[in-house]
Amino acid sequence: MKFTANDIAQLVGGKVEGDPEVVVSNISKIEEGKPGTLSFLANPKYIPYIYTTTASVVLVNKDFNADKPVSATLIRTDDAYSAFARLLQAYQKMKKDRTGIAKTAVIGESLHPDQSCFIGDYVVIEEGVSLGKNVKIYPHSYIGANSHINDNTTIFAGVRIYPDTRIGKNCTVHSGTVIGSDGFGFAPQQDNNYEKVPQIGNVIIEDSVEIGSNCTIDRATMGSTIIRKGVKLDNLIQVAHNVEIGENTVIAAQTGISGSTKVGKNNMFGGQVGLSGHIETADDVKIGAQSGIASSIKEKGLTVLGSPAFDISKYKRSILLFKNLPKLTERIGKIEQRLKENK
Repeated sequence: MKFTANDIAQLVGGKVEGDPEVVVSNISKIEEGKPGTLSFLANPKYIPYIYTTTASVVLVNKDFNADKPVSATLIRTDDAYSAFARLLQAYQKMKKDRTGIAKTAVIGESLHPDQSCFIGDYVVIEEGVSLGKNVKIYPHSYIGANSHINDNTTIFAGVRIYPDTRIGKNCTVHSGTVIGSDGFGFAPQQDNNYEKVPQIGNVIIEDSVEIGSNCTIDRATMGSTIIRKGVKLDNLIQVAHNVEIGENTVIAAQTGISGSTKVGKNNMFGGQVGLSGHIETADDVKIGAQSGIASSIKEKGLTVLGSPAFDISKYKRSILLFKNLPKLTERIGKIEQRLKENK
């Protein structure tokens, strides 16, 4: 797809400085700019590249002042980074604007998708499923019986959605993710064997949720595992049965949340965080990477780090002490040696 600088300026509400008819058909980093591409300048560290880039169009902030001539056409906006993000979203939406049902798709007789929907090759959709408008389901995905997927949601290739799942509007589920698999419920027996506890609940995913690749979200033992609106999950995340993740929480890769844990609103988890089961976190909590959370965090807005995790300011002081342990051990050894010599 090709756009002129003037087209782009209208999309982002910017002002063109240079040739309004110059055409771009791709994007590039400013330091790697090529003719026919669009780039942006938001970080002052990259200002030197504005004078050397060969990108045809560059988005800049309104207050940017050039010290030297710039060969690229500039589009001045209130916030170049946000404008670039909006352009990428519009571009992605155009790329995903596919419709129709592939001949190799297998869908339940009761399903009559809206004409705006797309169902790719070898998709299997069981009986009782309902789809909203503009739902996109890419090849080799499976949608279990009696599930519902609402408007403008995209299911990428190879996703597995078990029966009775509910997914809201404007969601994205990336390849390899499994939603609604059985929770890890096994009752220990006297003979040291384990009897499986049936998992008869479901998964509810509210609006505007994005789930990365190869995540697993288990169905509830009873009731629902719930991902509230606006949640963003990175790749490789495990959400156990009956977990509830609060609105607008963001969680980085390789995090695991044990069963029946309740995560507050607006939480931020770093990578490889682990949470024990049946605990809660307050709203606005931040948890540093590789932290272990064994008990509830009740203080709103607290930032913690470590395993077991505690207040980050105390953790940083503790690290300084820990780093000095070898020196302290050596000093104690010398003191003990002198005491022995003085006996």
